[in-house]
Amino acid sequence: MVSDSTPDTPYIHCEDLFKIYKTDELEVVALRGLDLKVARGEMMAIVGASGSGKSTLLNILAGLDKPSAGGIRVGERDLLTTTEEDLVNYRRSEVGFVWQQTGRNLIPYLSAQQNVEVPMILDGATRRQAKRRAEFLLEEVDLIHRRKNRPDQISGGEQQRVAIAVALANDPPLLLADEPTGELDRSTADTVFRVFRKLNEGMNVTLVVVTHDRAISDRVDRVVSMRDGRTSTEFIRRAAFARGQGEIVEEFAVVDRSGRLQIPREHIESLRIGERARIQIIGDHVEVRPEEQADGDGAPWRRS
Repeated sequence: MVSDSTPDTPYIHCEDLFKIYKTDELEVVALRGLDLKVARGEMMAIVGASGSGKSTLLNILAGLDKPSAGGIRVGERDLLTTTEEDLVNYRRSEVGFVWQQTGRNLIPYLSAQQNVEVPMILDGATRRQAKRRAEFLLEEVDLIHRRKNRPDQISGGEQQRVAIAVALANDPPLLLADEPTGELDRSTADTVFRVFRKLNEGMNVTLVVVTHDRAISDRVDRVVSMRDGRTSTEFIRRAAFARGQGEIVEEFAVVDRSGRLQIPREHIESLRIGERARIQIIGDHVEVRPEEQADGDGAPWRRS
């Protein structure tokens, strides 16, 4: 496990990150100068429509794919320049991954406990060490009573909780999940996220979840929305007990290192903003208007 250099350093730091897929006939730009910071121990989600780049980002963070350009660090490891051999070590001990399809997470002919033991044995642990930690992790995901059952003998939600234990077998500081509740009903999904929260708080695991579910803001501390290969908005939960509101969720537009800002599509459509917009500083804020907009007297507003 790799430690950060200072407490204030982001655990995950993406800066002007690009990923381009090339074939003989075309190029597809999946990430277009993405900026993202994630603190150690944070529990956050990335949402976006299909094609927004969120799964590409998750695969790069998992060491399953390499970026084309830009900067990306996880802890003290530079994923842009790391060697294939180092990536194998990274995937084995520094990051855990939970897939949406339970069949990709578990070996079907092994019991739940044996599935959790496998990554540790492959990494050199003794049978006794692997058994002890597997029992601990199954206890943490509330499935110790299912330790002798094979995947086909437990429910889909239980399979995902076993998959979480497998992902944490070698005690990685980072846990990634790609649509982990996409095939589960709402109640079962809530159970899975309660387990995520328990592990996040109890083991200080940094947790990044990719999902289409925009209701995720009730389950995590921060939601980053992606559009066209960049981060566009953030939803952050904040305590507001002084105002008698318990917790509130606030939405922010993300400003990247180049000063670019994505206006939410629904705002653009409601204001009928076309290819250009007028920007004006008014007091302590910036106002964005369509290229032409009537003023209070009915005349088109134009900058003099």
